[in-house]
Amino acid sequence: MYYDPPYFLLVAGLLAGITSGLAFEATLKQSAQDWKLNRSTRTLANLQGMSLRLPFLGICGGICVFLASGVTIFGFTTAIGYALALPMTVLIGLLVWVQLGSVLRQLEQGGSKAIDLDDIR
Repeated sequence: MYYDPPYFLLVAGLLAGITSGLAFEATLKQSAQDWKLNRSTRTLANLQGMSLRLPFLGICGGICVFLASGVTIFGFTTAIGYALALPMTVLIGLLVWVQLGSVLRQLEQGGSKAIDLDDIR
């Protein structure tokens, strides 16, 4: 049986990833500004909480749907599309989350001189 390519899911996944990314950026910038003003380690500890994790998961979910739909457009089945997109999204998401945690730990240990906080607006 022939199925139409999932163009709607491709666009919906991309838009979900972009809008979640904008929410992630705004939350991260606001938390960094709060930390910059009071230099509290509590702010950095709360930064990796649900307020940042939820938009990050939205980014990952949207990009997973986008990647799977992109593979499906080229004639592969939906199962193959998600079998390729899901592990790739999880791996990249974990790597980005670990890197973010590393940067936050560096800030917490007083290494803000290496990270230019003046670019955060």
